Amino acid sequence: MDILWFLLIGLIAGWIAGQIMKGGGYGIVGDIVVGIVGAMIGGFIFRLLGITAYGTLGSIVMAVIGAMILIALLRTLKHA
Repeated sequence: MDILWFLLIGLIAGWIAGQIMKGGGYGIVGDIVVGIVGAMIGGFIFRLLGITAYGTLGSIVMAVIGAMILIALLRTLKHA
């Protein structure tokens, strides 16, 4: 059941980040991948800054921030 929540949070975070970054999303699988990788990036950055995210909402916020960073990085590399 934990893996289902992990994938659901990844999907939500990837979709929200795609909407915020005006990218239009990447499809269900792409949004899940962006959200999961974003969660790892967000978790790493939050740990570096000493910030702790609590609960499902905190996990989604952390994953969205990480996914936005990932999308910005991918767009920068694409245009380089």
